Amino acid sequence: MQIKPLNDYLLIEKVPSEKKVGSIVLTSEKKQGNIATVVALGPGKVDENGKLVKIEGIAVGDRVIYREYSGTDYEDGDHKYLLIKAEDILAIVHEN
Repeated sequence: MQIKPLNDYLLIEKVPSEKKVGSIVLTSEKKQGNIATVVALGPGKVDENGKLVKIEGIAVGDRVIYREYSGTDYEDGDHKYLLIKAEDILAIVHEN
């Protein structure tokens, strides 16, 4: 299934807070927080002058921290997604 977000929405895939090794589930004692990977971006939103304002600073593949209790959940098999407005992205996570 392919999902294409509209307007200034993003489709993000939640990062699991547990790992599965064989039939054993390993959980982390630390809370991962609201971290997800950007899967798709909408084209942007139209401003009051009718001009398209694209989503800037976020790209497909970025790991992001998003605002808690925002967006709409969607599950496809083992994958958990969230459809969220770009303004609810709080930060991009860069690994050192």
